[in-house]
Amino acid sequence: MRGNQVRSTFLEYFAGREHRVVPSAPLVPVGDATLLFTNAGMNQFKDVFRGHERRDYVRATSAQKCLRVSGKHNDLEQVGRTARHHTFFEMLGNFSFGDYFKETAVEYAWDLLIRVYGLDPGRLTATVFAGEDGLPADEEAADLWQKIAGLPAERILRLGARENFWRMGETGPCGPCSELHFDQGSDAGCGRSDCQGPACECDRFLEIWNLVFMQFDQQADGRLEMLPAPSIDTGMGLERLAAVLQEKKSNYDTDLFTPIIGRIAASAGVDPQAGGESMVSLQVVADHLRAIAFLVADGIVPANEGRGYVLRRILRRAYRHGRRLGEKGPFLHRLLDVVATEMGTAYPELLETLQISQEVCLAEEERFEETLDDSLELLERSFKEHSADRRIPGDDLFRLYDTFGLPLDLAEDLARERGYDLDLDGFHQAMEAQRKRARLSWKGGPEKVSQAVFRGMAQRGVTSSFLGYQRDHSEGTVLALVRAGVEVSELKKGETGQVVLDRTPLYAESGGQVGEKGNMIWEGGRADVSTSTAPVRDLIAHAILLRDGTLRRGSRLQVRCDAQERRATRRNHTATHLLHAVLKQVLGPHVKQAGSLVAPDRLRFDFTHYRALTPARLREIEDRVNDRILANAEVVTRVQDLEEAIASGAVALFGEKYGDTVRVVEVPGFSSELCGGLHCSATGDIGLFKITGERGISAGVRRLEALTGEAALQRFRMDQEALGQAADRLGVPRDEVAAAIGRLVQRQKDLQKELGRLRLKMAGAGADDLELQEVGELKVLTRRIEDLDRNQMRQLADALKEKADIVILGTRRQDRVALLVAVRDSAAERVPASQVVDRLARLCGGRGGGKPTLAEAGGQDSGDLDGLLRQGGRVVHEILMGGNPS
Repeated sequence: MRGNQVRSTFLEYFAGREHRVVPSAPLVPVGDATLLFTNAGMNQFKDVFRGHERRDYVRATSAQKCLRVSGKHNDLEQVGRTARHHTFFEMLGNFSFGDYFKETAVEYAWDLLIRVYGLDPGRLTATVFAGEDGLPADEEAADLWQKIAGLPAERILRLGARENFWRMGETGPCGPCSELHFDQGSDAGCGRSDCQGPACECDRFLEIWNLVFMQFDQQADGRLEMLPAPSIDTGMGLERLAAVLQEKKSNYDTDLFTPIIGRIAASAGVDPQAGGESMVSLQVVADHLRAIAFLVADGIVPANEGRGYVLRRILRRAYRHGRRLGEKGPFLHRLLDVVATEMGTAYPELLETLQISQEVCLAEEERFEETLDDSLELLERSFKEHSADRRIPGDDLFRLYDTFGLPLDLAEDLARERGYDLDLDGFHQAMEAQRKRARLSWKGGPEKVSQAVFRGMAQRGVTSSFLGYQRDHSEGTVLALVRAGVEVSELKKGETGQVVLDRTPLYAESGGQVGEKGNMIWEGGRADVSTSTAPVRDLIAHAILLRDGTLRRGSRLQVRCDAQERRATRRNHTATHLLHAVLKQVLGPHVKQAGSLVAPDRLRFDFTHYRALTPARLREIEDRVNDRILANAEVVTRVQDLEEAIASGAVALFGEKYGDTVRVVEVPGFSSELCGGLHCSATGDIGLFKITGERGISAGVRRLEALTGEAALQRFRMDQEALGQAADRLGVPRDEVAAAIGRLVQRQKDLQKELGRLRLKMAGAGADDLELQEVGELKVLTRRIEDLDRNQMRQLADALKEKADIVILGTRRQDRVALLVAVRDSAAERVPASQVVDRLARLCGGRGGGKPTLAEAGGQDSGDLDGLLRQGGRVVHEILMGGNPS
């Protein structure tokens, strides 16, 4: 039975027993900030198990995309080295939400495995929860395996919580579980007469299906609360089941992997049946290719943190194993099509996103290739320097990671192969020290007001109703007043504080939209509102300055927003939605919102993408947004159930926690998002959309800034005025300004080039007078130079190598010292330039590195550059003698 048939058979079996076939959730969980990735079939049903969400079915089945590379389920280091560890895998599952429980779950499992899949019942063993930490043993499950399956008592094992109590994570639904294990035969096991079966660490008994009897909801403090109704959550790995049904000892030998491994082997020119480390590398690349394809299809791009960093680690690990197989350059992008071909029927998004996946993969491979050779050379040098104790210091590791981009897991792999230890504690200490420095260097930002006072209000039932969708002013009653983080009974003229009303038209900062300003008027008093926030759910706090009178708890007042700013904010918010939709159209479905700012004067939109946008792309994006504005399409808002909204195609943002009902903002046929913000009634209200900037803010994340309406018109006028002034200064018509500036820039470059040539000539003119000494049989030349940039120093060093084996140059740049060492090829093996420059740099508090023939470094300027350079001969001598720097 082929893998695709194993999957379809499972789903068809449960569909025939009144289970709703639910599509796989994305690898990026929607509305669940507790998970980095979907790691189990039950993730998308977590709130259903808890009773927080109701659906129109009580039975479900799915084939769920899963990724386990971090946290409790970290399988990355074992991938490729065992028969069954994977990053990406598929979880087959059936679920009951307060409908059937243990007995029916056991009946279904046994019937499907024995009657449908045809497994030998004599090779199956069950395990049940033995009881632990005050929780009773699950004797009911043990009895059911005897009653329904006819399992003898000796093939029903009772194990502890580690094996038979399932938890999704630190919090969430959990319960005792019962596992079914398949006996692979004595040749697959430890061979000991006292083998404990499924309790043994050997590979003979393979867990294939886990039936979780969901009864509890684990709290953050460790308490177990009962779920509203006992439920069923089962999980069976497709890859493991396919291996059993295809009589393979390894998942990698099933048809789910063999076409991929065959393609990898053909690309690298190796035998697909190769053993040893070649087999490990083939399996690593095959597993990681699947993960890469599915991650990018779900909108993840390589980055330095979060999900993007996981993808970067997986991709770079696969790239490294490809090099082990003999690949010489980027290759992963060429192999993604085999994953799409093999799995595209079940997951059509792989075919839809294949081109963008290949582009993302190629860009990251090229980026990694640029840094890998240098970082590996530096790591190799560190191995040599610490060959005595065979332990790499944490500082060295951190420098390779932070400065040269060497992934820690890659360093761990190499160290393991060479028999070295890594000072991981020192590495993490260096990482934390850097984070502390970053925090200390951060300036500005308002101090956070204590949230405790607002949590206290919420606990006693204080809430605010938002009326701003319908009106820009309203009457309200003061429910609470806060000053300096403490609740007070009144605020007086000249004082600042926060006020909570029973109802308000002012929008609280949320979803990227800034909090609204406004004013309050009451009998004998008035106040300005500088911003509005939602410190806790369903409660809006207005920051105010009292201009006149006294404001007391219970006072009635009139609240009005700044109508002009609200209109501008509406324009920018609706434009943001149009921009999001256009980015997906132009760049691809991998685009995901990564942050935004919607203010009256501008908008900012952060999104996932792997390269800078060209001017042509920016014009296309701008044109498409303006096309929708000119169409004057209606902007529709509606409130509906979360599940219905998602099913209709509305875009939800990761990390946002949505309630059972949500507000959907839609431009029919073009854009649909879950959003609580303020919007135009028609796209034509935006007037004009103008992009003002595009840049990268982190690896894999770009930022667009734009203006709309009156602000865009003002920007156009300013640009026209500046263009006119430039034309006047240059004495040319406006349409010739760019050409005139180009001529000026080229003239300046020509003059700079001529100046550099003269400086270089002067620097080399006294070459015969340089300090030239012989160290052993090598000639070492040192010199302090002035007014040369980095490239000119390199040119000078190349020229001076005609007179010496080793050239050492030094110069001052502001308050720093810059060093450069060049070594002839004939001497580079004995005296690598990288070692010379690093030892000299350490004498002035710096570090350096490079290649054996050319290396550079920087350090603190002690005021005695000449003295530092005179140490060059001594350093070369030490290296020749094999000694350590003194």
